Amino acid sequence: MNTAPPENDKPEIESDVTTTPTTSEAETETAFEAGGELVPRGQGALVIADFVKRLPNAPGVYRMFDQNGNVLYVGKARNLKKRVTSYTRIGMQSNRIIRMIQQTATMEFVTTRTETEALLLEANLIKRLRPRFNVLLRDDKSFPYILITGDHEAPQLVKHRGARTRKGDYYGPFASAGAVGSTMNAMQRAFLIRTCTDSVYESRTRPCLLFQIKRCAAPCTGEIALDDYAELVREAKGFLTGKSSVIKTDLARAMEAASADLDFERAAIYRDRIAALSHVQSHQGINPQTVDEADVLAVHQEGGQSCVQVFFFRTGQNWGNHAFYPRADKSLDAAEILGAFLAQFYEDKPCPRLILLSHEVEEMDLIAEALSEHAGHRVEIAVPKRGEKKDLVDHALLNAREALGRNLAETASQSRLLEGVGTTFGLEGPPRRIEVYDNSHIMGTNAVGGMIVAGPNGFVKNQYRKFNIRSEEITPGDDFGMMKEVLTRRFSRLVKEHGSREAAPRDEEGFGPWPDLVFIDGGQGQLSAAREIIDGLGLTDQVPLVGIAKGPDRDAGREKFFIPGREGFMLQPRDPVLYFVQRLRDEAHRFAIGTHRAKRKAALTKSPLDEIDGIGPTRKRALLAHFGTAKAVSRASVPDLLDVPGISEQMARTIYDFFHDNGD
Repeated sequence: MNTAPPENDKPEIESDVTTTPTTSEAETETAFEAGGELVPRGQGALVIADFVKRLPNAPGVYRMFDQNGNVLYVGKARNLKKRVTSYTRIGMQSNRIIRMIQQTATMEFVTTRTETEALLLEANLIKRLRPRFNVLLRDDKSFPYILITGDHEAPQLVKHRGARTRKGDYYGPFASAGAVGSTMNAMQRAFLIRTCTDSVYESRTRPCLLFQIKRCAAPCTGEIALDDYAELVREAKGFLTGKSSVIKTDLARAMEAASADLDFERAAIYRDRIAALSHVQSHQGINPQTVDEADVLAVHQEGGQSCVQVFFFRTGQNWGNHAFYPRADKSLDAAEILGAFLAQFYEDKPCPRLILLSHEVEEMDLIAEALSEHAGHRVEIAVPKRGEKKDLVDHALLNAREALGRNLAETASQSRLLEGVGTTFGLEGPPRRIEVYDNSHIMGTNAVGGMIVAGPNGFVKNQYRKFNIRSEEITPGDDFGMMKEVLTRRFSRLVKEHGSREAAPRDEEGFGPWPDLVFIDGGQGQLSAAREIIDGLGLTDQVPLVGIAKGPDRDAGREKFFIPGREGFMLQPRDPVLYFVQRLRDEAHRFAIGTHRAKRKAALTKSPLDEIDGIGPTRKRALLAHFGTAKAVSRASVPDLLDVPGISEQMARTIYDFFHDNGD
C-alpha cells in the first residue's frame, strides 16, 4: 500500500558537462577485426583519451555520442576518470564495446555526490535517451493500481494508472487492467464501495442501478449513513492490506447475529459479502505463505533474445505477472540483462521491500541501496536457494522460458511476413518499419488522422501518432486535403528531427524513425496526392508508397494495391501477405476511429463554462448545482449569479459579460 505518496525527489546533481568535437587528427589508417569486420583503430579511443585528461576522480554519469549527435551509451561510474580510461584500452574490450568506442565522436559527463545518485541518474537517462548500446526496457508501460480516494466524504473505489497525485490510498501494482477489474468487481460485491465520479455523486437524487443490484451502498442519497459507509471503506482497505481472514471472521459473526435476531435480509447481505470475498481470494493464483510483499524477477535467454518475467505479490496475494523483452546485445549474459533491467524498471515505479531474483547480479548491494533511497524504505534484493521463495523464482523462470518460446515463434513468423511484403511490393529487402495512415471524421467534423507503426516485433504502439486536422482551408470531408496535412506534418517533422534517412539512427534490428514502407488507405487518387506531398518535401524515392483501395462492395480479400509506376494489382485471396496487410489496415482504421470518437466525446461533453477565465472545477460544479445547466447560467443576471457560493461580484460580472458580449 502507498498512501498519497510524496513526489519523487530526484537527487541534486552537480553538473560538469564537457563536449569536444570530432577532429580529423583523431583518425588513423590502421584497422583490426571486430565481429568479422575491419574497424579503423584509434578514432574513438583518441577522442575518449582526450576527455580523460579533464575528468575528475569522482562519481558520475557519462554519455557517448556518434558524429550525428545520437547517444550511443550511458554509463555510471564510482570514479569517472578510471572508468572512462578503461575505454582507451581497446584490446581488453568485447566486440560490442569496440564497435561502440569506434563510433564515439564526443562525450558528456555529469558528476554526482555519490555512486547511488549516479545509478539513479543513469537509469533515468537510459529510459529517456534509449541509447543503442545499452540494455533497453521495451514495453515499459505504467501498471494499474486500485485507489480508494481520500479527498471526499464518501471515498470512491477507482482504477488508477499514471502519476499518483490524487489524495488517497493506492494498492498495487496489478499486472493488468483485467486483474484490477476483476478485483474491483468482487470488492464492489463485498464492500459496496461506490465507483461513480464525484460529479455524478453530487448530482444523484435517487440510487442508481448499482444500488439495486447490491454493488453499492448508495451514500449519495443517504441510503447508508456516512459513518457506516466509513466502516465499509475501512474493511475494504483491510482486505487490500492482507487482513481478509479477519474481515471474513467478523462478517461471519455479524451474519450469525443477524440470523439469531431473525433479520434474514441483513444476514443475506453478509452472506453475499462473504461469498464475494471468497471468490476474489480464490482467483489470486499462487498465494505464498511466507512472502507478504515482494516482486519476483526471472530472466531466460534463448535464440539471442531475453525475457524477464515479473510477478507481483502484495498482502500475501499474487496480483499478476508480466513478461518483458529488453533490447540488448546478444553478447550480454542473463545476469547483466537482469542487473540493467532492475534499475530501469523501478525508476518510475514504487519498489517493494523484497525483490527476489533468478540470477546474482553485479553491484547488488549498490542497486539495493539506490532503490532504498528512491523508495524511501529499505529494499532487500535476494537470490533464494531453497524453500518457498526459491519455488516462486522457479515458477517465474518457467513462465519466462515459455513466454520467450512463444515470442520467438511469433518473431520468426513476423520475419517471414516482412520478407514477403518486401518481395510483393518491390522493396530492396524486408521492411523494418511500416507506417499506415488513415483518416476519420463524420461529415468533416472532429476530423483526425491516424498513423500506426509495425516492425519486426509486431505493432509498435508507442510510435503511434494522431493528427488533429487544423487547417481551416480544408473543405469538410476532403480526404485528400486531410491526408495532405497529415503527411506534410509527419515528414516535415521527421526531416527536422532526424535529418536524412542515412543519418537517422537505427537499433540492432534495423528499426529507426524513417519508414521503409508507407501504406495509404485509398486508391490511385490518394496515392497520387501522397506522392505529390512527398515530392514537394524533396523526399522523392526516399519514402516507398503503396495505396490500398477497398475491393468491390468493400469486400476483404479483394483489395487493389497501387504503386507509383506500376499498374494496380491484386493478391491471391489466401496469400499470407494479404492477410498481414489487412491486419495493418484494420489496426490503422481502429486507431483512427478510436481517436475520432474520443475527440467527438470530448466535444460533446465540453461546456461553455470551461472557456471562462477563472472558472475551475469547483466553481463550475457550484454553478451547475445552482442553475442546473450551462444554458440556465447563460441566462442568469448578475444578482442571480451572486447567489452562488464562491462567486464574487467581479466573477459574476465576468460570467455575465461572457454570455452577453453585445452589451444587452
